[in-house]
Amino acid sequence: MFEFLNITKALAEENRLRILLALHGHELCVCQIIELLQLAPSTVSKHMSVLRQARLVDGRKDGRWTYYRLTGNDAYPEARDAIAWVRKSLLKDPKIQRDAERLEEIMKIDREELCQQYS
Repeated sequence: MFEFLNITKALAEENRLRILLALHGHELCVCQIIELLQLAPSTVSKHMSVLRQARLVDGRKDGRWTYYRLTGNDAYPEARDAIAWVRKSLLKDPKIQRDAERLEEIMKIDREELCQQYS
């Protein structure tokens, strides 16, 4: 039951859903997520912590920066199912579509340059 509660808690917040959808097919630096959501770094860190606790995302450190991606095949089946459900349910949402367009622009920005703004 603990895993189920963590997943439902993670899915119960709009910005965390936006993060999950942004990570589909991408590994993103936390700075790119901050830029997309236009939230404070500490707020994004808290969201990422909730998503990691639910095992919906994996993270890795590379130097000063942390990179996130959707959880892999070693995830709980419930986590993979939840991600698929979110994607199917929200992919056509106007806000999610705007996020996808914005993310394309963000990914064109040099990561070092972008991340210097948040260090």
